[in-house]
Amino acid sequence: MRRRTAWLAAGLLAAASIAPIMSTAQAAAGCTVAYTIQNQWTGGFQGGVSVTNLGDALNGWTLTFAFPNANQKVTQGWNATWSQSGADVTAASLSWNAALATNSSVALGFTGAWSGSNPVPTSFQLNGVTCTGSTTTPTPTPTTPTPTPTPTATATPTVTPTVTPTAPTGSAPALRVSGNKIVTSAGTPYSLYGVNRSGGEFECIKNRDGIWNGPMDQASVTAMRSWKVRAVRVPVNEECWLGTTSNPVPEYSGVAYQNEVKRYAALLIQNGITPIIDLHWTYGSYTGNSSACADVASVCQKPMPDTQYTPDFWTGVATAFKGNDAVIFDLFNEPYPERATGDETTGWKCWRDGGTCAGIGYSVAGFQTLVNAVRATGATNVIMLGGLAYSNDLTQWLTYKPTDPKNNLVAAVHVYNFNTCASTSCWDSQLAPVAAQVPLVFGEFGENDCGHSFVDGLMNWADAHSLGYLGWTWNNWDCSSGPSLITDYTGTPTAYGQGLKDRLATVSN
Repeated sequence: MRRRTAWLAAGLLAAASIAPIMSTAQAAAGCTVAYTIQNQWTGGFQGGVSVTNLGDALNGWTLTFAFPNANQKVTQGWNATWSQSGADVTAASLSWNAALATNSSVALGFTGAWSGSNPVPTSFQLNGVTCTGSTTTPTPTPTTPTPTPTPTATATPTVTPTVTPTAPTGSAPALRVSGNKIVTSAGTPYSLYGVNRSGGEFECIKNRDGIWNGPMDQASVTAMRSWKVRAVRVPVNEECWLGTTSNPVPEYSGVAYQNEVKRYAALLIQNGITPIIDLHWTYGSYTGNSSACADVASVCQKPMPDTQYTPDFWTGVATAFKGNDAVIFDLFNEPYPERATGDETTGWKCWRDGGTCAGIGYSVAGFQTLVNAVRATGATNVIMLGGLAYSNDLTQWLTYKPTDPKNNLVAAVHVYNFNTCASTSCWDSQLAPVAAQVPLVFGEFGENDCGHSFVDGLMNWADAHSLGYLGWTWNNWDCSSGPSLITDYTGTPTAYGQGLKDRLATVSN
């Protein structure tokens, strides 16, 4: 959508090891725990906990510790399910990191509040056993039974079954491209049905009052799942991720921002939702045709990515998520280089090759450069690429498609009722040929009258071609000022949102 209106490392370390607690009498146990205060400010801090299993492999783990100060509280955490009762803190494994092999580690993180003092916890327990710095094997318990009188009658005990609360349908799957489909590791076609979740692109640098716009917690994700959302596109900001000087607020940029993006992606995956990391706002001064702002900082939509920061951004993101193919990368939100260069041919060349592009005053990072940056890290994740005209024009996408050694590229199109390509005839002539050769996803769609007659027709066309679609946007903004799907974060739909909610009920799970 065109309208879109960082922590110093201070280390405190506690290390420990775990003594035996096993589900079988002969199992060996042991671990080390490193606790760090990565950054601290008045009333708040960010903590990191690294747990290394020294004993036998675990399939499910729980880390517990107690804060020394009653005024220390965990406010939000990632890579585990965090809870706190009084001073006692619990971090339980998620489905995707429950298996912890011998000598393997898991990194956890959280943000917290404090007053008075913020001392380091001194004791940690893994699966209920206090850390001791060594591995042990429990002594077997004698098994010789004590004789007991034979009863005259044997009562059959009553067993009360364990009731498991209703939960989403497992973790989000690892994905790849096969032909013109996105498929799971088993080769099953998988459509990306869901929403965009705006905020991470602008709050950190434009408003400078947070990282997100609205809640990004389990309750808000549960509301999404009630709509059967199974993919969420998360717009982000390259300067907030990198911690550049454009954003002077450290708690909203750099490591703090990176950890929040990683935490939210992990939360989505845990709930069966595919996270799509979308680079939305970037660096570079542009004042030409269709300029959104004159600022050099990443405070608005620019026509193309920049060489100053964008390759480093994608190197960092790809490094953070490599090995986790449940995460998709959307390299750049809505390119419009043709508005600057003067025609489509030069626009598409700029789109792929970058460099010096007519009308753009900064050095452009073309999409081939960005694909190369991602693959150089070893990441094999699926990559999405939008076309020209704010991702509404795919006419030469196949001609200028970058080379990808993993062949994991997906075409992305954005369609609103006010776009040029906003009719079935255009979709038939322009989008269908692309969808016949590579996976195609409607990365954004919507209509600006808060109704859903237009998007109903778009979803009809997408369903007929087995294509996924992501509505803009899961934010409780005034629907009359732009396409917003909800009126509150419990998932109450706007009239426009009702159209998407009703459709997801029939096509998603």
